[in-house]
Amino acid sequence: MTTTQTAPARTAELALHLLDGRVSPATGARRLQREDPSGSGTVTTLVPATVEEVTAAVDAAWRARTAWRRTAPAERAAALRAAAAAVRADADRLGELLTAATGRLLGQSVESATVAADLLEEAATTGLGAAGRTLAGATGALDVVRREPRGVVAVITPWNDPFPAAAGLLAAALVTGNTVVHKPSERSAVPAWEMARLVADALPAGVVNVVNGDGETGAAVVADERVALVAHVGSTVAGRRIAAVAGARGAKVLLENGGADAIVVDSGVDPRWAAEQIATGAFTNTGQICTSVERVYVHDDVADAVVAELADVADALVVGDPADPATTLGPLVDADQLAVVEEHVRAAVDGGARCVTGGAPLDRPGSFYAPTVLDGCAPHSDAVAEETFGPVAAIVRVPDFDTALSLAGESRYGLAATVLTPDLGHALRAAEELEVGTVKVNGVFGGAPGGSADPRRDSGTGAGYGPDLLAEMTVLKTVHLEAPGA
Repeated sequence: MTTTQTAPARTAELALHLLDGRVSPATGARRLQREDPSGSGTVTTLVPATVEEVTAAVDAAWRARTAWRRTAPAERAAALRAAAAAVRADADRLGELLTAATGRLLGQSVESATVAADLLEEAATTGLGAAGRTLAGATGALDVVRREPRGVVAVITPWNDPFPAAAGLLAAALVTGNTVVHKPSERSAVPAWEMARLVADALPAGVVNVVNGDGETGAAVVADERVALVAHVGSTVAGRRIAAVAGARGAKVLLENGGADAIVVDSGVDPRWAAEQIATGAFTNTGQICTSVERVYVHDDVADAVVAELADVADALVVGDPADPATTLGPLVDADQLAVVEEHVRAAVDGGARCVTGGAPLDRPGSFYAPTVLDGCAPHSDAVAEETFGPVAAIVRVPDFDTALSLAGESRYGLAATVLTPDLGHALRAAEELEVGTVKVNGVFGGAPGGSADPRRDSGTGAGYGPDLLAEMTVLKTVHLEAPGA
C-alpha cells in the first residue's frame, strides 16, 4: 500500500565551508544539484570547495594540531560531551534535514542523530583510558611506550547514515588529540554540515574544519601531504581510489566500504520470525545500509514457508512520504540508485528468479521502488553477488546448512553476516568460519556499544568503531630515559 506526498516545491543552497572556526562563503564556480527523493520537487544546490579552500582547511587543521594535542585529555573529553549535548538537543531538526535529503524515515533519522550523540559521549569516556605502557627495563632507567595523535585526519563520510558515521570517526580522532578536515557526502550535504557545525562549535577554532563537495573535493583532501590519516566510509570504488592515493605517500587509511551481507536461514526456525528478520535486514532504510541483508540463503526444509511469510511482510509495508509516521518504507536516495536496483532485479528475473512480490518502480513522483522478494536466484547473479542497496530480498534455496555457510562465505565483500538457527553447533561454526567483520546469530541488527570489527576484502580495512578505533588514530613512540651522568 502507498501514501501520497504533497509537500510544496522549494529551492535551497549550501554554499558554505567551515575554515579555522569561521563559516566561509564558497567561492567555487561548480554547482551540484540534488532533488528531493520523495518527489516534492525541492532542489538543493551545493557549491563544492575549490582546491584553495581545501588547502585552507588543511592549513587551519595543521596550525591547530599542536595546541590541541597538548590539551589535557579530560578537556578534550569535556568538549566532546558538550558537542554530544548540542547534537542531542537538535536531534529533531537534524532528523528532518536528513529525511529531506535522503528519504530516510523521519523517526529513523531522528534516532540516527541521537546515536551520533551517544558515540560522541562514548568516545569521551573511552578516550580517558590507557595512553601507553611502562616497559621492564634497567633499574636505572625508565622505558615507556606512548600513544600520540597522528596529526591531521581526513574524515570522509557517506550519505546513507551520515550522523553516526561522522560522529564515530570525528570523536575517535578528536579525543586522541588529532585535528580534522571533514568532507561529508554531497548526497546528504545539508544535514551532515549542520551536525558537523554543532561539533565544531564545541571545539577551538581549526580543530574541526568542514569542506562541502563531491569526489573531486575529497580527492583534494586526500592528496594533501599533511593529512596523516584518511578515514573513509562509503563505496568500495571510492575506497580503492583513496587507498591508492594516500598509500602512495605513506598515509594511514581506514576504510569501511561496500557490503553484500548474507543471512543464513537454517532448518527448524520459525518461518514468520525468520521472515521478519530478513525483512528488517533487507528493507530498513529502503535497503540502503552498509550492513543491509542482500543475500538470503534458505534451507529447503523451510523455504516455502519463509518465502510466503516474507512476501506477506513486504506487502504490508506502507510506501510513501518518509515524514509521515504511517510510512514504513521511503524512497531510494535518487534516480541513479533506482536504476541500479531496477537492473539487478531485471537481470535476476531474466536469469530464472521468480519475483514473488514487488519488482518495479512505483508510478509516482520520486525514486520509489516496491519492496521486492526474489525467489530461486542464481547464486552468482548481480542481485546476490553485488551490492544492490535497495529494498530487495534475493533468496537462494539450499539443501543443507553446509551449503548455505559455504555460499555465504563466497563473496568479495566481508562486512557482516547473520545466521538464524536453533542449533548451537551451527551457530558456533558460523562464528568461526564466516570471514567477515561481524557475525550476528539470531538477530539481524543490534549489539552492545564499544564493539570493534575489521571489515575484510572489498569491504575495507582497519578497526571499526569502539576502543580499537581510538588506537588506530594514534601512533606509538618508545621513550628511554636515564639520569644524566655525573
